[in-house]
Amino acid sequence: MIGTIVNTAAIVVGSCIGATLKRGIKAEYQQVVFVGIGLCSVALGLNACVHYLPKSHYPVLFILSMALGGVVGTALNLSGRFSRLIDGRQTPGHDVQTDDATVGYTPKQVHNSEKPRLSEGLSTAILLFCIGTFSMLGPVNSAILGDNTYLYTNATLDFVTSMVIASSYGYGIMLAAPVLFCWQGAFYLVAKLSADAISDDLISELSIIGGLLIMASGLSILKIRDCKTLNLLPALVVPVLFFLFRYCLICIIT
Repeated sequence: MIGTIVNTAAIVVGSCIGATLKRGIKAEYQQVVFVGIGLCSVALGLNACVHYLPKSHYPVLFILSMALGGVVGTALNLSGRFSRLIDGRQTPGHDVQTDDATVGYTPKQVHNSEKPRLSEGLSTAILLFCIGTFSMLGPVNSAILGDNTYLYTNATLDFVTSMVIASSYGYGIMLAAPVLFCWQGAFYLVAKLSADAISDDLISELSIIGGLLIMASGLSILKIRDCKTLNLLPALVVPVLFFLFRYCLICIIT
């Protein structure tokens, strides 16, 4: 678990550095970073889909997963609950522009329309940190082979990513660290108990769905479409249940 611990610590440290440096960055530069994060999220998500779709042996599974996951997430209102929980704790800012564009708006209205929402940034950070080959295969290699190379590499990438995201969204991005720890810890534990339970096919399906979710986050950040990404998050559970059912069925037949 040392690799996961290092990865988690890298996110905490990177978030602290990025949020601290934010104080010395002008608003227009923060906005540029904000847009850059959105574009990068779309590109990374698209790349994951393009890379893993040809490897999928169940081309309809990701469609079924997104549909079922979206229905479950919407029924549970995950996006709304998460936004109220996270954004409700943000402290209103005091910097308000007074140009013609703000005439007729109260300071609070201007602030709410322009300030990036922490829930938006945090959900994007969690997806970027957790969905990826390094983050999923890393704990498996660590558990089975004792090799932490993937996790150390992932820690380096997440360190830089967390700095960039925190420079726009603040210290709250550190909340992604415990989520990553639990995510990688689950892969590590399952791999320790049964290495056969995590197959390449499962990794491919999770990566395809994860890529779609990352793209959805990017579109939300860019204000192109509010995809309510968190409502789609249960889609990640569907392939796990499918492969678990398939594994149990094979065991019964044989």
